[in-house]
Amino acid sequence: MTQYHHRPHFARRLLGASAIALAAALAPLASAAAQQPAPASAEAPAKTDPRYVWDLTPIFKDDASWDAARKQALADLPSLDTLKGTLGKDATTLRAAMDRMSKVGHDVERVLVYAYLQYSTDTRNNEYQERWSLAQALSAQAQAATAWVSPEVQGVGADKIASFIKADTGLTKHAFRLNDILRLKAHTLTPETEAALAALGPVLGSASNTYSALANADIDWPEITLPDGTKRKVNQSAYQSLRQNEDRAVRKLVFDTFWTKFGQYTTTMGNTLGAAVQTGTIDAKLRGYPTAVAASLANNDIPEAVYRTLVAEANKGLPTLHRYFKLRQKMLKLPDLYYYDIYPSLISLDKKFTLDESRTLTLAAVKPLGKEYGDMLAALTAKRTMHVYPSEGKDSGAYHWGSYGLDPYIFLNHQDDYNSMSTYAHEWGHGMHSALASKTQPYELANYSLFMAEIASTTNEMLLTDYLVTKAKTKEEKLFYLGQSLEGLRGTFFRQTMFAEFELATHDAVERGEALSGSKMKDIYCGLLKKYHGDAEGVMKIDEKYCAEWAFIPHFYRPFYVFQYATSISAGTYFAEQISKGGAKARDNYLNVLKAGGSEYPYPLLKKAGLDMATAAPYQALVRRMDATIDQMEKLLAQ
Repeated sequence: MTQYHHRPHFARRLLGASAIALAAALAPLASAAAQQPAPASAEAPAKTDPRYVWDLTPIFKDDASWDAARKQALADLPSLDTLKGTLGKDATTLRAAMDRMSKVGHDVERVLVYAYLQYSTDTRNNEYQERWSLAQALSAQAQAATAWVSPEVQGVGADKIASFIKADTGLTKHAFRLNDILRLKAHTLTPETEAALAALGPVLGSASNTYSALANADIDWPEITLPDGTKRKVNQSAYQSLRQNEDRAVRKLVFDTFWTKFGQYTTTMGNTLGAAVQTGTIDAKLRGYPTAVAASLANNDIPEAVYRTLVAEANKGLPTLHRYFKLRQKMLKLPDLYYYDIYPSLISLDKKFTLDESRTLTLAAVKPLGKEYGDMLAALTAKRTMHVYPSEGKDSGAYHWGSYGLDPYIFLNHQDDYNSMSTYAHEWGHGMHSALASKTQPYELANYSLFMAEIASTTNEMLLTDYLVTKAKTKEEKLFYLGQSLEGLRGTFFRQTMFAEFELATHDAVERGEALSGSKMKDIYCGLLKKYHGDAEGVMKIDEKYCAEWAFIPHFYRPFYVFQYATSISAGTYFAEQISKGGAKARDNYLNVLKAGGSEYPYPLLKKAGLDMATAAPYQALVRRMDATIDQMEKLLAQ
């Protein structure tokens, strides 16, 4: 199944980025229920092998070098102030100013990347915590130091900027950003206000940090006794592993224990998430947007119809989701279906997937993407760019991050199982997207938007599933992979769209002037949980205590992000099918999308590649794939 990950994201186009959006993006997003948390036990000695621990020296040779770079970047910030009032002078002056700010942005980016990569490997380490805090502060100061840029560019005007770009080819790489600033003129505040909001960035984004500390470090998790007499502390790691247990009584005990415990913190989580929602709605109002969702989508010029159509089509597709649940009930031979019955595999597969096997199978699966892609992936995965195995204090989940000009870094919690292999392919999809964009585009145009961020990862997963199904040696193995594929479609399309509906509902409530509380958010989430899982139709029973799950989802602290998992898996489905049927032309069409990086807005970029995400077609195609997979499984079961 898809392991949705947390992916820190620094706005590479430093100039004029919303301070509030940046603060949210920089918040360390812990993983949610479908991820692979680091276990409480110490890592196995064999897995301390340097091959399994990334080497950060290509970024900075040591911590002292990092601190020197941070201080230098900090010292460089005042010089940006001297550029004020010069951007409209002539093309040469504008180019020099833009180049200077890009250099500072790149320097700040490297400071951020190094600090977060360290911090996520041991969130208990005080030095790592302090380093990450200093990096975030530097980022906020950099945003404040360039907050005047957007208003000034907008004051120069579109005609004059266009003439400058025409006169100096050195401005070509800055043209997209300059035009983007001009596009957002109606929603840009005064330089003083932009600077104030940028300076407040760490404070406005602090709700995410509070959530992360509580969810990952401070909760005193209860202990349960399993049928074999062993005792397990039901923390995030145990919840993730034990919810897949074949013993239904164990699953119920784990769900009841975990969610009852988490439910004790819904008042606090209501305050933290409520603050994050308020921040977004206030920012949208200050900038003259009708809603927070409109403000969020405007950053990448995405039509609101994309979001609304996704939600509408997912709701229309609920009968297919319910059909999958009924197949699950049948295959598990259950008299009824509860929420704790979602996670056990439909078919047991006594097979381990080590890191080396994950690499080998992923490389084989992506062969349809061509030699360039395969060779680059083979070279990158042979380097020390991954932090592989769980350990004490390590953050949960998986992510990709890196700095332009360097290899991408991949953070994993690999447990040598199928999900770990799927996550490996997923994260390296991100890594390859960044590597291809960085190879093709200049620094200013390489950073792809969040809307594009999950397409390469989900395409990799689709190719991996299709490859494994064709290579399966038994009916049971084929059913296992098909079942995992169904669960991935459920988790990435339907579940993430359910989350997207929750975000709409909470922001809509605040925008109507209603107060948000933990209790109210539980009611909203519970209604969605029951609708998506067919509670009223008798498909699956949802216990009220499990409705505390809303408080567990860290992506809610990055509003209107998760819908992009659902749009991306729809796009990934499209591209995987096109590649499997269309040969070199379809492959190059897909790779050109990845290589484009951030050189074009995502909606027209995908539309040019044959995919209009504002129409029902992509989402209906995904639902059809899900129906076809169910058909295939039912046929196999009937044999």
